[in-house]
Amino acid sequence: MLMSLQIRDYALIENIHIEFGRGLNIITGETGAGKSILIEALGLLLGERASNQVVRKGANKSVVEGIFDVAGNSKVETLLKENEIEFYSELILRREISLKGSNRCFINDTPAPLTLVKDAGNLLIDMHGQHEHQSLLRTNTHIEFLDELGEYDDELNAFILKRKEFVALIAQLNDLKEKESKIKAERDIYEFQLKEIDEVSPVEGEEEQLKAELNILENSEKLLELCSIVFECAYDLEDSAHNLLVKINNALNSLSQIDKSFEEIAKESDSAVAITSDIADFVRSYKDKIDLEDSRLEEIRERLASLNMLKKRYGGSLEKVIANRDQLRSKLDLAVNFNEKTEELKASIEKFRNELGLVANQISGKRKKVAYKIKSEMEKTLDYLGISSASFKTEIANIESTNDVNSIKLNGKAYKHNPRGFDEVEFFISTNIGEDLKPLAKIASGGEVSRIMLALKTILAKSDKLPLLIFDEIDTGVSGRIAQKVGQSLKDLSKFHQIIAITHLPQIASLAEHHFSVKKVESQDRVASTIQKLSDQERITEVAKLISGENVTNAGIESARQLMGITDK
Repeated sequence: MLMSLQIRDYALIENIHIEFGRGLNIITGETGAGKSILIEALGLLLGERASNQVVRKGANKSVVEGIFDVAGNSKVETLLKENEIEFYSELILRREISLKGSNRCFINDTPAPLTLVKDAGNLLIDMHGQHEHQSLLRTNTHIEFLDELGEYDDELNAFILKRKEFVALIAQLNDLKEKESKIKAERDIYEFQLKEIDEVSPVEGEEEQLKAELNILENSEKLLELCSIVFECAYDLEDSAHNLLVKINNALNSLSQIDKSFEEIAKESDSAVAITSDIADFVRSYKDKIDLEDSRLEEIRERLASLNMLKKRYGGSLEKVIANRDQLRSKLDLAVNFNEKTEELKASIEKFRNELGLVANQISGKRKKVAYKIKSEMEKTLDYLGISSASFKTEIANIESTNDVNSIKLNGKAYKHNPRGFDEVEFFISTNIGEDLKPLAKIASGGEVSRIMLALKTILAKSDKLPLLIFDEIDTGVSGRIAQKVGQSLKDLSKFHQIIAITHLPQIASLAEHHFSVKKVESQDRVASTIQKLSDQERITEVAKLISGENVTNAGIESARQLMGITDK
């Protein structure tokens, strides 16, 4: 639900903050007071286009910010996580329109592209009235409305997943066909390059080992010289470190026999003699292994030269050379077995085509049952809302396809498909007796569309997932008894959704759970639109104004109280 809306420096609005409540929120006000501006501002959170002309005179930018309670809304959570934005129980959408023409969008204070703000808004708000964002007037949404009532989610999800695999296989086949001539033409090149790499047969990590060994071999004479010096000084000379330490050690052991305080240092002396012996043994062993032959040295240098040649030609590092070798093997395998690969793909695609056709047909059968059910309910509800003698019909069509690969099949026939099956769904309606049914998307009257949507939403109320429904001009062309019914339908719908409705009719306004009044005020030779949440007493007065005009009469007050069901005075 929309918890609060902040609008700053937008058209006639200087700065307003509105806190909406659950249930039915009603907005009233005189024509031109700014109600439409309020709806336009809300439209910004749905990704609608904005011009810098909306920036209030004297300001640098317009700001519209909505805070939504999205706790438990898994669709919003998934959308944010997919776009690496933190998800909280409260979602903040904000748009800033600069006087310079720049347009900045934020989600939870994180900069976001307009398309993402639009996607988030579409998961939160459905706006109905003479606005761009009327989902009912988009034919492609009709199938979604129908599926909301159906109990075939498992089949739908199975179709969606299988279709993704199907589409991926087609893309893979098309990619192969596009590359066919290139793959076959470059087969000789692949063979030559792979042979060149395989002749050297590089091994991951060998370059570092070879360089370490090369460094030792190139310094073998120096190593031999230094090892000889260490061995002689440590052990071999008459006055070597070992001989001198042995003399010291013997003297310290004799001293310890006389004075026990020498025992600890005598033990340290034992260790020194042992360490010197270990050093001498290690250096002697190492010196004996030093190879002064040049054969291994040349062998390593030649191997490193071969590896460097491969690095220059195939990627700059041994890891990339090995990766290129694997890619070349795959390309060559594809070039050699191209026809076999394409036939395998075609067979898999054909299998998917038939499987998808069966699932789509199952969904279609269940969808037709829902369409039959919705027809009578819609006609009954529309009659209740003042569109008498209405006829409603859901057309479900399957379009045959000439594109064999990209179609799905049922009983040997090929059909076009979409993410929800192979049905094309469109609502048709006649709002007057004797008139032919026409596509709902071509209905001209905004008020009529709103009531049709209200009827549809009433039927879908328990299954529809959009938390907030906004109705603008819901009362166009209705009055009296029908207005009361429209209001009651809104009230009933508000049990399942948060409703924000702009109205001129007292019958609808009287049912508000939260009532807001929009007014124009003059201050310092400037006009600004303001909005105020009304108290219970102010609500009575506002409803009375809708009944009797600006000059509120006692009769108007009494009528307002009766409409609102207030009996005590």
